[in-house]
Amino acid sequence: MTNETDATEPVELGTVDVTPAGGRPKILLGDLTGDGRMELLLVQGDDIDATYHPHQVTSLTAIDLDGEVRWQVGDVDPDGGSHGADFPAQIWDLDGDGDNEVVCAMDDEFRVIDGRTGEILERHDFPAPEAHDCIVPARLSGGPSGETATGAGERPELIVKDRYSQVWALDGDFEVLWTHEGNTGHYPWPHDVDGDGREEVMAGYDFLGPDGDVRWSCNDLDEHADCIWMADVDGDDEPEIVIGEGGVYAFDPGGTELWRNTDPREVQHVAPGNFLPDEPGLQVAGLDRIVRGGRETTGRDGIFVVDRDGEFVAKEDRDPGGWLTIVEPMTDWDDAERDYILAWRRGGGTNPTLYDGCLDPVVSFPVDGHVVHGDLLGRGREQVLVMDDGTVHVFGSEETSLDPPADGAPLAQPKNLATSTLYPGGERPIGD
Repeated sequence: MTNETDATEPVELGTVDVTPAGGRPKILLGDLTGDGRMELLLVQGDDIDATYHPHQVTSLTAIDLDGEVRWQVGDVDPDGGSHGADFPAQIWDLDGDGDNEVVCAMDDEFRVIDGRTGEILERHDFPAPEAHDCIVPARLSGGPSGETATGAGERPELIVKDRYSQVWALDGDFEVLWTHEGNTGHYPWPHDVDGDGREEVMAGYDFLGPDGDVRWSCNDLDEHADCIWMADVDGDDEPEIVIGEGGVYAFDPGGTELWRNTDPREVQHVAPGNFLPDEPGLQVAGLDRIVRGGRETTGRDGIFVVDRDGEFVAKEDRDPGGWLTIVEPMTDWDDAERDYILAWRRGGGTNPTLYDGCLDPVVSFPVDGHVVHGDLLGRGREQVLVMDDGTVHVFGSEETSLDPPADGAPLAQPKNLATSTLYPGGERPIGD
């Protein structure tokens, strides 16, 4: 593995002062104002032990890329709460009017907030007292003539859950469509597996139909599903379902296990991608918590990469290091015909880094902190944002202006940004 200093530095495109949002916020990205440029939504959560009880949101602050505060909701805490689990808040076009809303759990109710103004448009009861661990936009009802959804703006339903035992599907009026009890894992993933325009749901170890019926289960796995991805890993033009927990596992859409690799101790994240373009199929990067740390112990983790058959391609061995790394696939960073592995919250003095499929560093970001990424201006290139001590640094692979486009056409919210989670899951369209 190449030394970290061999990585290049990205281009810093600008900085944004986010101190008005208070301490320890999480960043969501989305075009809240409809001007063709994404804004930052800074989310604070309550200060609880979220091991078995879910967070609620305490404040929301919308700030544009010029640093202007557009609106605030809730009480901003200068210190901020813990990040023990997801903060239940998402950005997407809930009502299909072309403008993005913010949906969050705050003060013991769901709130729908106007993305342009911060006005609270709707308030709804939780279906159960702790049914707010996360919010998952979904497309369960289908469209005219079975049309397939193409964007988050066409996602009229949502899925919510408690920490580990039950999920609820809600319609656009927050009425319960169905509920399911099982080993739910951290973040259910909806995906239209059969192409009929209605999304099935992988809820932990249970694969559910759009009406909540259990199609199949993989309950022989230990613990719970830490992360779920849908991607055509083996190149057969059908999505595989990749799950990370005490190992990494791949299933076909009918529930047949294709392979498993249980050499890793605790797979907290998986990230399929075209990291090695000369190899067949896709590769799956993952994060293994080799030694789980805590208040009195020092932990250690390592990134690994397996091929389409689940066999190791590369494995990281770093010392010193942390144990809380997050890994995600990074597409459209530059014009190279490959994806990269974005790793951050590394500890051990390692800043956020883009790695290739051999785990050699390609780009090293010059500041450390909370990381989000997205195509801020809809131009087909993603930027990486790193929040460091009240300042968000915006990086790209090349010089580009962060000014709003002249036409001001609203940006549709992509599914990956409408499903923000501490336990990154996702999907990769067939053929990408």
